[in-house]
Amino acid sequence: MSTTGSDVEIPSEAAAVARRYHRLERASSSAMAVLVASVVGLAILFFPLLIGLLVALVVIAMFRIPLFRSSGKIQLTSNAAPATVVAEFESATPPVLVLQWGIADSIHPTPDGATYDFSYLFGLRSVSMETKISSVTPVDNGSATELTLDITTNGQPWATYRITIHEPETETVVDVELIPERRFGLRRLPQWLVASYYRTDALSAQGYKVVERDESFSL
Repeated sequence: MSTTGSDVEIPSEAAAVARRYHRLERASSSAMAVLVASVVGLAILFFPLLIGLLVALVVIAMFRIPLFRSSGKIQLTSNAAPATVVAEFESATPPVLVLQWGIADSIHPTPDGATYDFSYLFGLRSVSMETKISSVTPVDNGSATELTLDITTNGQPWATYRITIHEPETETVVDVELIPERRFGLRRLPQWLVASYYRTDALSAQGYKVVERDESFSL
């Protein structure tokens, strides 16, 4: 186990995967920004001025304006008992948010979730993400437990996870549905692609096997 700037212990193997994700995400996001800047510069340079400016504005708008949303469903299995799995999803470090808490500067537990603090641009910009477990309910005649994980960033809705944890026959089954609460510009596409690439490894490092995944980045 390892610790962040707070007293919260996090799985060291999962955090190592998250750090690899973060390094590649930063590099790919920087490459995307350079590509967009190059396209804008070439458009202004090689097209007539008005057409070049129009192309540049369209490219910048696609890059920054929040037009797209990410969503998805994932099914996991675990050898841990259902009560243990429920406790992990209710904790300050729920397994599905490993790529967030694994790179946070600090984690501060709250009565119903946690706050993750991040800094960017050499500390010139900071972001605060809050998680909140809003409901834990027995379903299917008590054979499963359903909980809702709400997430905000700087006080604004970010996403909701609906999580159903089933009593096992041989393994505990976890169904997770991501419901987006905000849209993103194309500048977030590299982040989404890299996260999708590392998600299975990050969950595996916590003892969860990915059985099915259905993720999308669309209008």
